Amino acid sequence: MKGQTIALDTLGGAEAAALIVDGQLQDLLVDSDRPAPGTIYRAVALRPMKGQGGMFLETPDGNAFLRQVKGLSPGQSLVVQVSGYAEPGKAIPVNTRLLFKSRYAIVTPGAPGINVSRQIRDDDLRDDLLSVAHEVMEGEHGLILRSSCADAHADDIAEDIQAMVRLAAQVLADDQGEAEVLVAGDGPHTHAWREWGTGDVDPEPGSFDRHNVLDMIESLRAPLVDLPGGGSMCIEPTRALVAVDINTGNDSSPAAGLKANMAALRELPRQLRLRGLGGQVLVDPAPAPKKDRRQMEQVLRAALRQDACETIVAGWTQLGLIELQRKRERVPLHEVRA
Repeated sequence: MKGQTIALDTLGGAEAAALIVDGQLQDLLVDSDRPAPGTIYRAVALRPMKGQGGMFLETPDGNAFLRQVKGLSPGQSLVVQVSGYAEPGKAIPVNTRLLFKSRYAIVTPGAPGINVSRQIRDDDLRDDLLSVAHEVMEGEHGLILRSSCADAHADDIAEDIQAMVRLAAQVLADDQGEAEVLVAGDGPHTHAWREWGTGDVDPEPGSFDRHNVLDMIESLRAPLVDLPGGGSMCIEPTRALVAVDINTGNDSSPAAGLKANMAALRELPRQLRLRGLGGQVLVDPAPAPKKDRRQMEQVLRAALRQDACETIVAGWTQLGLIELQRKRERVPLHEVRA
C-alpha cells in the first residue's frame, strides 16, 4: 500500500501511535507511566554529586538529575525540562535549555534569533516565513520555523508562534515555589500530530489491527531481523547496552560480509527507533576487511541523518566493534505489554 498512514490506537492499554509509509512501519510511539520527554518542572535543588558534575533535584515525579550546575545551591528552585526517559531505578534526566515545540514553531528561551529549517530551500518562501515571524514574535526568545511551515497558511503559523511564546512567558515567570509540573510532555497522539505531518489519519479504535500494525509490532519483539540478500542481524538489549550482531547467512562469497554489513547499517536506525532502544549500542559487524570500514561508516551516518533521534557514532573499538551512543527518547518495546 502506497502513501503515508497514521494510526492512532492503544497498545496494552496505553495510548499509542504508528506511522506506516508504503506499507512499512516507520515509527512507533507508546505512552508510559514515566515522565515523557518535554515535560517541564519547577524543581528544587537537593544536593550536588561530587565527581559527577551534577545535582539531584526534587520533582513531583521523583528525583531528577541535572548536569552543569555551576552557581546552583541546595534549596534553590529552577525550571527544567525532561530530556529523555529514565532507566528503571535511575533519576529523570533533565536540562535547563527549554524548548517549546509545536507543529510549525519551536520557541527557544535563552537562544535569541529567528531561523528557518534548512529543509526549506526556496528563498522567497524563507523570506515570507521570516516576515510572519518578525510580525508576531515578542520578547527576547529565539524561534525556529519548522519544515512543516512550507505547506502551512501564514495565519496558522502566526497563531502557532503566538501560542508558544505565551506558554514560554507563562512558564518562565513561574519559577519560584515548591516542585510542580508546569507543562506535561506530549502523549503519542499529540506527538504524532506535531511531528509526522499530514497523511491518511485513522484515529478510530482498532486502527492497529486494520493496518496490520499489531503483526509488525509482534515481529519487533523477536531479536532476529532478516536482511536483503540472505543476511541477518540480532538486536538484544541488556542492562548495560544494546548488542547488535550482524551475520552473512548462507552467503560465503568474498563480498558477503560487506553486503550484510551495509544492509544492516542502513536498517539499524529504524530498528532501534521502533524498538525504543537507546543508550550505548555496540555493533559487531560480519567479517569484512578493514579497508571497508570507511564505507560502512558512511552508510551508517547517512542512515542516522534520516533519523530524528540524536545518535553519536563514537567510532571503532580495538576489537572491531562500532560504538554508538543514542538518546533514550522512547519507551523500550520489550517493556510494553502486548
